[in-house]
Parts: sequence; structure tokens; C-alpha cells
Amino acid sequence: MVEIRNLTKIYGNHRAVDDLTITVESGQIYGFLGPNGAGKSTTMNIITGCLAATEGSVRINGFDILTQPKEAKKCIGYLPEQPPLYFDMTAREYLEFACGLKGIKGKANVKAEVEKVAAMTQIEDHLDRLIKHLSKGYKQRVGIAMAVIGDPKLVILDEPTVGLDPKQIIEIRDLIRKLGEQRTVILSSHILSEISSVCDKIMIIRGGKLVACDTPENLGRAMVGETTLSMTVDCPGKLTSVSTIEGLTSFECVPSEKEEGCSELILRYSPQLDLRREAFNAVVKDGGVILSMNEERLSLEDVFLELTAPDEAQPEETPDAEKGAEE
Repeated sequence: MVEIRNLTKIYGNHRAVDDLTITVESGQIYGFLGPNGAGKSTTMNIITGCLAATEGSVRINGFDILTQPKEAKKCIGYLPEQPPLYFDMTAREYLEFACGLKGIKGKANVKAEVEKVAAMTQIEDHLDRLIKHLSKGYKQRVGIAMAVIGDPKLVILDEPTVGLDPKQIIEIRDLIRKLGEQRTVILSSHILSEISSVCDKIMIIRGGKLVACDTPENLGRAMVGETTLSMTVDCPGKLTSVSTIEGLTSFECVPSEKEEGCSELILRYSPQLDLRREAFNAVVKDGGVILSMNEERLSLEDVFLELTAPDEAQPEETPDAEKGAEE
């Protein structure tokens, strides 16, 4: 869906994006993470054709954003962090205006398109209200409705839940999941719980370079030396089958401090393995009952902090003149 090759953007002596190569597959929701100044917004602005790259290429659904901008932009819906809303318009007027910008002509076609995106974003009852009178959550919904006009195959959302209350955040997350059912979505957010709960894959950049791209689960496993599986077990006999599970690097059985008369099993194995099913079957085979099971892995927050930690040789702050452009 999106092919980014050797993308570079230079401001003066600073590389906001540095030889970035990413392939975004169709039909998935991608989280785009990085600390402030990592180059996220610069990258998204280049993908959408709002900013020219210094070097490299971006192809959207096979179209080059530089040499075939009209065809490429038809495939894109974009919601910036600050939605470009006209507050003195009603939501309906604004969406009709957006239809014109996206080449949708004819009153019947425009009406049908506005009704479709309004139903998708659940703003039907607010179409005839002035945008300035809408809540923050509904302003965001109008912005998302604008982004999906014309049924783009790629939707890019930059901080879509910033400033929303918890209820509005949940509603926007549900909306993003629905968008991802039929489209490719790139979601940039500083709320890591939002990324891990919504996204199929996560891209992390630091200093304009890609440092990771994988599922949330695989990122957690890849960053830890061993996986630890803790089990609280009530078993009248010996747990001999558990120790024979293939792939274990270590196995401990100690009296449980949480449940009197029970045992605490601690299994360690490679992060590339998942031995929960084998452990469950082994305990049952020995006549035991599992009261609890917990697999310890790094959280997305841990992975993010480890991957984006600044190198000692690199300054943490960017020159003031360049901060706004690269953020």
C-alpha cells in the first residue's frame, strides 16, 4: 500500500528524516511512534504530499507522490493534529466543501457522500450545527469524516484523540478500528495504550531512522532475554511432566506465598516460544489445577523507552529553528 524508500529530509545541517525505508501493508492499522522531534510529522507530511523530500521516494498504491501527485493523493485521507476546520461553517457545509476539493461533483453525489461519512463517524444529528458550537470530540469526528471522503485506501491520523475526555477517546478508538476494517490506517499518537489497543503493527522512529516495525506482542518478546511464565498450582502429587516440556531453559517449583498448600511454578524460555499451552497440559496431566497463570513480558512503554533512548553522543534537544518542522 505504502512504499517508502530511502526517504531523507534535511533542514540546514539537521536531518529530520534520515534514509527511512518502510513498507506499509494493506488492510492493517499501523501505529507510528517516536519522541518529539523524531521526524513523525515530517514523514507524514511527505507521505501526504504536503512537503517535498530532499531524497528518496514515496509510492501510494503504486503511484509516486512526487511525479504522480494527483493519482497518489486520491488514495489518501489525512487528519492533521490540528484539524483544518472552518468554524463558521456547519458540519454539512464543511463536508460539502471537502467533497468539492476531492473532486466529487453533482448535488446528488455530494449529498450521498456527506450522508455516508456522517453515518460512518456518527455525526448525522450534528450536520446542521456550526462547527464552532461542537464539542472537541465532535470536531474530531468532523475532521475524520473529511479525511474519509472519497473512500481513500489510506487514512493517516495525527494525534486524533488529543484533548478528548475518556468517553470521547473510547469512541474515537472504536471508530479507528472500524476504519481499519476496510482501509489501511497510519495512526500517530503519544498515548501508548491507545496504540497497543488499536494497532496491528507498530513503527518506531528515533532521530529520523526506523528502529522497529512489528506487532506489539513481538516487540515485547524481542526486547527481553527470556520469557517468564508464573503459575500457581494446586496439585496433590509431583509435577513431573512440567519439567520435561521441550524448550524450557529453567524450571522452579516452590511453595506458594499467595495460596496456602499450593505450589508456584516458574518457567523460563526463549521469547520466540509460547509454552503456555504445553504448560497447561502438563499440569493437568499430573492431576493439578491451575489457579493463576501470568506470562511476563515488556510493556509497549518499556519497549518505546528502550528503543528511543538518546545516544550519549547525541544532543537530546534540537535547534529551536528546526523543532517545528521536524516534530
